[in-house]
Amino acid sequence: MLEGLEINIISFFELNNDNDILRLDSEFYSKECETINNNIIRHPHFYLRKEEVVSGPFGSSLKSDSYLEKGIPFIRVENIKGGFTIDKNEMIYISPEDNERLSNSQLVLDDIILSKVGNSIGSFARIDNSIKLCNISENNIGIKLKNYDIATKHYILAYLNTNLAKKLVLRRKSGNAQPKLNVNDITFVPIPNLSVPFKKVISDSILKSTSLLDESINSYRQSEDQFLQLFCIDFNDDQIQKGHTTTFTSVKNAGRFDAEYYQPKYEKLFNLLREKETKLLGNIVSIKKSIEPGSEFYETKGIPFIRVADLDIFGISNSTIYLNTCLFKEVIRPKKDTILLSKDGSIGIAYKMERDEDMITSGAILHLRITDNCILPDYLTLVMNSKIVQMQAERDAGGSIIQHWKLSEISNVIIPIMPMEDQIRLSSKVQESFRLRQESKRLLEVTKQAVEIAISENEETALKFLKDNG
Repeated sequence: MLEGLEINIISFFELNNDNDILRLDSEFYSKECETINNNIIRHPHFYLRKEEVVSGPFGSSLKSDSYLEKGIPFIRVENIKGGFTIDKNEMIYISPEDNERLSNSQLVLDDIILSKVGNSIGSFARIDNSIKLCNISENNIGIKLKNYDIATKHYILAYLNTNLAKKLVLRRKSGNAQPKLNVNDITFVPIPNLSVPFKKVISDSILKSTSLLDESINSYRQSEDQFLQLFCIDFNDDQIQKGHTTTFTSVKNAGRFDAEYYQPKYEKLFNLLREKETKLLGNIVSIKKSIEPGSEFYETKGIPFIRVADLDIFGISNSTIYLNTCLFKEVIRPKKDTILLSKDGSIGIAYKMERDEDMITSGAILHLRITDNCILPDYLTLVMNSKIVQMQAERDAGGSIIQHWKLSEISNVIIPIMPMEDQIRLSSKVQESFRLRQESKRLLEVTKQAVEIAISENEETALKFLKDNG
């Protein structure tokens, strides 16, 4: 009678059979999730122990004025965007003393961080060699894996990032306005106990991906360093001076009365720019603005809606917010070689599109299209993300609680124009960085798929898939 219907019947005695919080919502008992869970627990499996899972310190334990520019990395939700790795852009730090005081939430190499709220809810990232020791915010959950061997640690990471595990994790989220995961939710997710040789292969694949990512980061840093060397500028001594003066005429012309606007480091930059061949950004690109539809138009499917939090210099994170296709079909879409530039909040983030995408960006992200053949897209993006432009953005948008970079200011950003052969060389370095990053990302996807195949079919098939695609 019920055959073919999307329903699942659960007895009263099954509602709370794992000593978890009593759940009465039907989504928790979806047929798909119950099937995944039952398929796993029919075979050897294990669970993370409650003592291995910790929450970040609550706000009262660590105030924002404790954040530093150097020290012990303090991982926030915005640092976990795509799973597996931690995004180090906009990383903040805390003192060794605060880290020791909050020792319960300290994490070390190969421990895992789970984002429990926000756009990245349910994403798992690994503490790698570039961090080694860190602490986490209250919106993250830490998983301490000191009792497992290295191969098992990496296998757990790969499994938790699979679609199978994500469904079992995300069905446990609670709340409506802002869904969240509770600290112990992850301890009720079964982990298939696959063979030691298979775990070792998965570990090797993750380490190879990490190595490619490190190469990518080094390649991009080299392009940044080469650009500044060619530009002949050194920012090492650009610290804020305790006292500096300016003229009344300068204040009158700028219309700015905040002292930070007149720091000597800015004058040094502009004096150097005057000696170089430069053009105003507005004279070499067209600038278009997207829309800000408002949260009442947010949906769970449709066209991805990209906000500043989803954007960084290396790409765009998967959005959890969508817009209705029919209502917004005429809105501008990012095309290949469009440079996306953030103007609100985290200002000055520039990313060049590698291909046309059917997505909509928020009004806080501008679309820049090059109109002057004297400059290459990859070179301009590198310059936009360099300290030369970041300092101009910092100067323009300073003095406000929520940073806002005006269109008129963006159009007047000064861009150094290097000889085409230098642009080509720098662009090649940037492209190599992105190629390595994409290969690292692709290998992680293959690794996840291999784990899923091992669970749903067998390890032999999974190993062949990994060999053919790794």
